[in-house]
Amino acid sequence: MTQFRPCIDLHQGQVKQIVGGSLTDQGASTNFVSSYDAAYYSKLYQKHQLTGGHVIALGAGNQEQALSALSAWPNGLQFGGGVNNENAASYLEAGASHVIVTSYLFENGEFSWERLEKIKQETGIERLVLDLSCRKTAAGWHIATDRWQTVTSLAVNNETLQALSQHCAEFLIHAADVEGLQAGIDEDLVRLLGQSCPIPVTYAGGARALADLALVHELSNGKVDLTIGSALDIFGGKGITLADCIQWNQQHLD
Repeated sequence: MTQFRPCIDLHQGQVKQIVGGSLTDQGASTNFVSSYDAAYYSKLYQKHQLTGGHVIALGAGNQEQALSALSAWPNGLQFGGGVNNENAASYLEAGASHVIVTSYLFENGEFSWERLEKIKQETGIERLVLDLSCRKTAAGWHIATDRWQTVTSLAVNNETLQALSQHCAEFLIHAADVEGLQAGIDEDLVRLLGQSCPIPVTYAGGARALADLALVHELSNGKVDLTIGSALDIFGGKGITLADCIQWNQQHLD
């Protein structure tokens, strides 16, 4: 059954909601900046047992906030953002249930199976999440690295998803082109994920209302979970409340 999964996005040391495709070294188009710190959201999610969520550090300057979120709910949240084979174990020790990795797996724009093996040695398959966040191209979806600015040659398709599923516990997939726009989910991508992912997968990007949870459930036959960010009331959104999401999860638990 499709579940709502929470998120904490960190940018320049603050909890924010940004337009995904706008993220560069200089900054990003921002939908919301919270007056609360990351630990506040971590404890909020713990209170309501909203499991399987993630903390993402978007660029530098987020280490302190990330670690505070992880320690506020040990083993309650996944962590991603600059994760590599040298620091992955430290984030698990700091309280992350899983680490999420993308850019490290690419070398000169090409996917590195050697690097995947190196990080698996640090985390084990069971605590590794592969972030296959992507952008739409004329040929389909391709994984985007370096804060979604570099589109790689690796396609997000049935072959890739089947192959990589042997090496991790879950996938996290942001549709970077619609991330933060609240203009609707990428329905074709959600449908593909439902058909091709043999392991748990969370989709993020474009969700704007409670109806999107039902839509993701329908398109994926309940196999894809959904993260909602900018549309959520706790992030300044008007489209859906956290209470709605909590109720959805309670009603749709297996």
